[in-house]
Amino acid sequence: MLLHLCKSSMQAAWMVWERGFDWISRFRGSHTSHFGICKVMIKKHRGESIVCADSTIINKGDLVGELHLNNETILTLIKSEGSDRAALMTARLTRKSMQQISEAFAIQPEFREVKALVGITLLHRGLTHGLGFEQQPMKSDLFQRITTAYLRLLLSVMHPEGKRRISRKTEQLIPMMLIHSRGSLRNRFMTVKKLSVSKE
Repeated sequence: MLLHLCKSSMQAAWMVWERGFDWISRFRGSHTSHFGICKVMIKKHRGESIVCADSTIINKGDLVGELHLNNETILTLIKSEGSDRAALMTARLTRKSMQQISEAFAIQPEFREVKALVGITLLHRGLTHGLGFEQQPMKSDLFQRITTAYLRLLLSVMHPEGKRRISRKTEQLIPMMLIHSRGSLRNRFMTVKKLSVSKE
C-alpha cells in the first residue's frame, strides 16, 4: 500500500513537472499542434545533418516537426487498463494521430516547409510497429547521455514495475531517433487512408 501511494505521488509530481516544462517548451518552436495522443512542435534542426533512407537531407536550420506523446494520457491508460493493454491502445491511438499529422503536412500552411517528423524514444521496438519510422542511433555525446537518463527515469515513473523493468532490460533501453521524411510520411499514411476510404 505504501509503495503504491509513493508511486502515485511520484507520478503526480512528474505530471505537474511535465505540464510546466510543456508550457516553457512552447518558446523553443515556432508552432505547436496537437493531434490526438501526439503533439508536434515545429522547430529548427540544430544538430548535425541527417541523411534519411529516401535521400532527404536535414541540414542545420531546416524545419522539422518534433514529435511527442501525451504522457498524461498514457499514464491514465496504464492505471485503468494495465500496462500491456495500455501499450496496445497507445499504439492504436498513435497510428490515428500519425494519419492526422500526415494530413497536416499536406494541407496546413504551418507545415509547408517542414522537412521531416522526428522523435526520440526508448520504446522504439513495440511502439513504432507498423508506423514505418526510420530508426537511427543518436550520436554518442552529452545530449545522448542526458536523454538516456531522462527517458529511463520517465519509464521508471510511468511503468508499474518501475526500476525492475529497467534493470532487466537496461541493454535494450537505448534511445533511438525516429524519422519520417516528408515523402515517407505521405507514402505511409496517405496511402493507408486512401485504402480505408476505398473499402468503405
